[in-house]
This record gives sequence, structure tokens and C-alpha cells, in this order.
Amino acid sequence: MRIAVALAATIGAGILVSSAAEAGADVVGFRGDYSPGTIVVKTNERRLYLVVDPDHAVRYPVGVGKAGKQWAGVTQIDGKYRNPAWSPPAEVKRDKPSMPDVIPGGSPHNPMGVAAMTLAGGEYAIHGTNVPGSVGGFVSYGCIRMLNPDITDLYQRVSVGTTVVVTR
Repeated sequence: MRIAVALAATIGAGILVSSAAEAGADVVGFRGDYSPGTIVVKTNERRLYLVVDPDHAVRYPVGVGKAGKQWAGVTQIDGKYRNPAWSPPAEVKRDKPSMPDVIPGGSPHNPMGVAAMTLAGGEYAIHGTNVPGSVGGFVSYGCIRMLNPDITDLYQRVSVGTTVVVTR
């Protein structure tokens, strides 16, 4: 039984490393009191971690909230969408009144990129971007911004209900 479990873990880790590398993510050592499958966003690092086991996580670079727009807490993914249309929240619309009320999915001007996973309890999401140079910065109104290949990889790994922990 132990051999079968070890073999399954090894095969699973190989698949994990392979698809993470294709997306530009890294499998790294990671410690914390988080269950496997939990997403941990470390705002100050501008990194998102998908916990694999008690010692490892898949790490992705992200863009996070700019000064005054950051938040921390625990939530869950409450929706998953491919090529979503986007309506700017009231705060964004107030700051940029000329912005259209809706930007269609697939548009090069759509800030959600190729996929988005909405977070319960607010107007935030983990999403792709059509501005890859913004990933790694303090750039958003509170959303977690990922490279399109990275959001595609993460999207396939998690489901609605996945716990998301955002720390500063």
C-alpha cells in the first residue's frame, strides 16, 4: 500500500511540475498551516501559492492591489469564467468615468484576460490580464492579476469553493 501511495504521489508530482513549468510557475518549498488545494496570496511578495502538500506549493507571480486598495482575509472562489465580459465596479468607474459600462470577453481591452475566478464577499477576482507587464506590481483595485498562461493553469487545478487566503 505504501509503495502504491508513494508511486501515485511521485506520478502526480511529475504531472504537477510539468504543467506548472509550461505555465511559467514554479513548484517551491512552502510552509504554513494550510490544507492542500488552498490558494495563498502573499501581497507583499506579489506571489500566489497553490498549496500542494505540507511542504510544497506551486508559485505564480501576480499583480495585487495598489496602495489603499489592498486587502487581507479568507474567502472562497465562488465562480469560474472563461473569456468573461467585465463591468467596472463603481469605484473604478468613478476614477475613470469614460470607461465603457461593459467590456466584452475576448476584447484586447478587457482587463480580465482569458479567465477569471470571482471571490465571495466582494467585487474581487483572481484573473488573467492582457497587460502582462503589470504582473508583479501593485497595480489593481484589489483583484489578483495573473499572466494568461498562469490563470489558465490555476483555473484547471481549482474548483468553486476553493479557499483563498490573502495576506499582506
